[in-house]
Amino acid sequence: MPRTDTIRTKIIDAARRRIGRYGYCKTTMAELAADCGMSPGNLYRYFPGKLDIAAEIARNAFDETIAALRAVVRQPQSSAKQRLRDFLFTELHVTYEQLHHDEKIHDVAEIIKQERPEAANENLARSRSLLVEILSMGNASGELDVPNVVDTAEMIQCATMKFRYPQLFSQLPLDALERELDGVIELLLRGIAGKQPAQTRSQVSA
Repeated sequence: MPRTDTIRTKIIDAARRRIGRYGYCKTTMAELAADCGMSPGNLYRYFPGKLDIAAEIARNAFDETIAALRAVVRQPQSSAKQRLRDFLFTELHVTYEQLHHDEKIHDVAEIIKQERPEAANENLARSRSLLVEILSMGNASGELDVPNVVDTAEMIQCATMKFRYPQLFSQLPLDALERELDGVIELLLRGIAGKQPAQTRSQVSA
């Protein structure tokens, strides 16, 4: 790893620890510089400001989420419907745990949502591209009937927004969120399921 990347990683690790303990608003660049054993001026060489550090923390968290979601999409011998279910539940569990594990990181998520909406939109686009893959697989296998996979992926994200970093939207416990998500998925699957082949007379009477 190049020296610059190593130092940036050191700064991000220090920022996560300090923000995790004191919160975003009570963390200063001078304190972060001291934690990293460098001057504030040197710190600004790597990050123009505290918001940029927060954005990097958020980006790293979403990279972790995307890796988990990509593994779901690539899992062998799984139907498109099961992949979609696993995808949405994985997104719920990973993002819930990220905020639950580091309670003060909730501050970072809120700040990025407000101050860097383009970053949030970029993250949604990355996730949506994986949903498009799942829907395309379902169309190819006949499990799903989705005329426009891109638009449908976007609508699925709209319908499940509450279950992505759910602490930003509600105070429900995880088991309640899981129950709600299960119901939403059932509704979604009914709407996009492929047409089942008609039963023959012999199948009906069997």
